[in-house]
Amino acid sequence: MSDVHDEYVAGDINQIDDADDFDDYVEESSGNAEKALTASKVLSYVATSLCEDTEAVSVDVKDQGNKVLLSLNVGPNDMGRVIGRRGRTAQAIRALVAAAGARDGVTTSVDIVD
Repeated sequence: MSDVHDEYVAGDINQIDDADDFDDYVEESSGNAEKALTASKVLSYVATSLCEDTEAVSVDVKDQGNKVLLSLNVGPNDMGRVIGRRGRTAQAIRALVAAAGARDGVTTSVDIVD
């Protein structure tokens, strides 16, 4: 089991490599949305990994009271990949983003926008 203070190892699945590359996909507002930085980067990383058209991927972050709403926009051809059969991929994405948000102390909600 790793500790929070352990040094980063290249290729570690618990870290986001080249996090600066994903700043282009995330648009942020103020309030709790600033705390949801990890959740928004995880969402953009997963979405860009799933989609063929990475240029169409964008994440909009909105503060809704005590919750942060993350809206994911993808290209029309990649919508099925992100949602998955019976919504299982979308459920998994929401679970990952919720865990990343909990790490920062924020409750998150993910909407996949047409």
